[in-house]
Amino acid sequence: MTLTLYAHPLSSYCQKALIGLYELDLPFEFRFLGPDDPATFGELLRLWPIGKFPLLVDDGIALPEASLILEHLDERHAPGRLVPADPAERMEMRLIDRVIDNYVATPQQKTIADRMRPEDKRDPHGVDEAHALLEKSYTWLDQRLAGRAWAAGERFTLADCGAAPMLFYADWVHPFGDRFPTLSAYLERLRSRPAVQRAFDEAKPYRHMVLGGIPAHVV
Repeated sequence: MTLTLYAHPLSSYCQKALIGLYELDLPFEFRFLGPDDPATFGELLRLWPIGKFPLLVDDGIALPEASLILEHLDERHAPGRLVPADPAERMEMRLIDRVIDNYVATPQQKTIADRMRPEDKRDPHGVDEAHALLEKSYTWLDQRLAGRAWAAGERFTLADCGAAPMLFYADWVHPFGDRFPTLSAYLERLRSRPAVQRAFDEAKPYRHMVLGGIPAHVV
């Protein structure tokens, strides 16, 4: 088995893939994507011309998209560890995963991307819409996850691999505060998971790259 991951430690989607790899304790080569190594990014583009990351290469098979990567790892290397066998639990896992990616990560990234624009190119209306969507998503998740240990039930799954970094970063730009106790407690459980701790610790040296700085409530 030869696994290679093209990624950057700060990226939430890269952390999603890394958490899965760490959770499954699978050995892999990490190919760091950074401005000081354009050759590695060139390798990524040859394998995946879209240029988005993470990208996993497994014995010559190139796989983009973090959810697809984790489903592949589960199916090929650790059946049933990240993707439940039970159809109802598996559907719930995929529902939470899509909500987190589309309605938490996407609006969170909208706010960060807007900060990176020149002042005269910013989109305050779009940012307001992003914050409103985050509020709706938090409300839904806070209700949906009530009484559960993890995203889809009592087992740590693919959905939790993605929820950890997406919720962590979303809380930077649109803090949970005291309004979402279920979601706050869930994020704390995620942060105590060894695989999540490892991914978060590896990202710490790069947190200064996030425009707007690190909020006071983030540790």
